[in-house]
Amino acid sequence: MWQELQIFGFRALWSPYYVLFILSLTVLYYLFFIKRKDDKKADIKQISYFYSGLFLLYMIKGSPIDLLSHIMFTAHMIQMALYYLLFPILIIKGIPVWVWQNIFRLSVIGPILRLLTKPLIALLLFNGLFSIYHIPVVFDYAKANDIAHALITLTILVAAFIVWWPIFTPIKEMDTMSPLLKLGYIAANGILITPACALIIFANTTIYTTYSATGGWIQALALCVPEDVLSSLSLSGPEMFSPLGILEDQQLGGIVMKITQEIIYGSILARIFFPWFRSGADKIDPLPTSQHTEQI
Repeated sequence: MWQELQIFGFRALWSPYYVLFILSLTVLYYLFFIKRKDDKKADIKQISYFYSGLFLLYMIKGSPIDLLSHIMFTAHMIQMALYYLLFPILIIKGIPVWVWQNIFRLSVIGPILRLLTKPLIALLLFNGLFSIYHIPVVFDYAKANDIAHALITLTILVAAFIVWWPIFTPIKEMDTMSPLLKLGYIAANGILITPACALIIFANTTIYTTYSATGGWIQALALCVPEDVLSSLSLSGPEMFSPLGILEDQQLGGIVMKITQEIIYGSILARIFFPWFRSGADKIDPLPTSQHTEQI
């Protein structure tokens, strides 16, 4: 497969302009949060989280994974899982708390964010948008229009930050959910995302024209392949680059999305559950000693 992808050229495979964007964010973070000398300087953990987030962002949006996401539905679902379920966590934990505090104090944006980050609203907003995006007519339209694709995916990304905020908020006064409620919140996320995955996994026919050999596939490729390169190629369909049939690729994509989601959610559940369980165990009254029992 790798050799076949070379026909799209270096720009489509490695997105040099996106590299410049990532490098710009790297420099800005250094100037604003690392170089400074006051107590607002980012600590080692925050720096590690943020730069890990930038590396992940390039891998899923600038590396060949992005090109593959327009060829194989499985690659698209891997991209979506990492982009919406992991990347926001790294950025939330990577930006110093005082920045988030200032954002939530803004006169217009602050009240809106405080409303949207309420757990129930956040749950319905993200999972609703994610499910709507994968309705075939919406998905195919987004993949055929670069402006629509950018706006829709960016909107879902904002919703992904919102849905993770109640769990990972660094602002203490906003961390209002108990560990038990957080466990239920994550479990609810897993349940709400299931219908979209099930629709894809159990479909008996291909539901997205984007990944068929029709014009829809070429339009999707135009999102990341330069027009002059694309017009010079003779392409018959995505099966040129995939060992899977279109239906099998679609079903595998749904399975991969569900498994990746379960791994990420399971890791977060464990991160919340075990410290909570240990703290509860420490509060249990010890059993009476044998000497005390004899005196009684």
